[in-house]
Amino acid sequence: MRRIGILGGMGPEATILIMQKILAGVSAQDDSDHIPLIVDQNTQVPSRIRHLLEGGTVDPAPALADMARRLVAGGAEALAMPCNTAHHYAEAIRAAVTVPFLDMVALSVAHAAALAGDDRVVGVLASPAVRRVGLFDAPLGRHGLRALYADDEAQMLAAIRQLKSRGPQPEACAILASASADLVRRGASVQMIACTEFSLIPEAVSPDATVFDTLDQLVKAILSHAAS
Repeated sequence: MRRIGILGGMGPEATILIMQKILAGVSAQDDSDHIPLIVDQNTQVPSRIRHLLEGGTVDPAPALADMARRLVAGGAEALAMPCNTAHHYAEAIRAAVTVPFLDMVALSVAHAAALAGDDRVVGVLASPAVRRVGLFDAPLGRHGLRALYADDEAQMLAAIRQLKSRGPQPEACAILASASADLVRRGASVQMIACTEFSLIPEAVSPDATVFDTLDQLVKAILSHAAS
């Protein structure tokens, strides 16, 4: 079974969540049936939001590349990163190591394309930084799909910061519910949870939407790659 390295700490609860999902995805009779993981819970990666939205000068890419090298040196045979926004720096990770990088963006776009059918719009529940850098726009465009984002970026950012600082709270749930319902009204019946902070409150999304979590697509890829 292949050992998977996790570039974590962005945020810490999301890293714990992906580990729980990986554990739950294995039908195990003993410890040795589970997937071996090496997890770098690096809470000191420079802020992606500050770098992309607020003009911060500290580039997270070198820290992510260093994490990747450490994980591979420790025996990781593939890498995964449970943070959508940090995938903006994925090329720095790929350039740093020779092992496969399981790309949550590519995996999620492929799943969105399979779900969309004739509906060519996909709602993206994400950090404003994801919209700013167009993380999903070009990959969705290659499938003939268009990304639709929440209008109130300040509220989305406030929800993410609350989740990081206080964990799931009613205010964050209300913001995500409102954003998801608004996307349905604007024509996005297929939606992706594309912030791993929002992965902590998936129950908040609109019941009228077909919603999937990008984190779950990454978990499926980890389970498949580790066992192959």
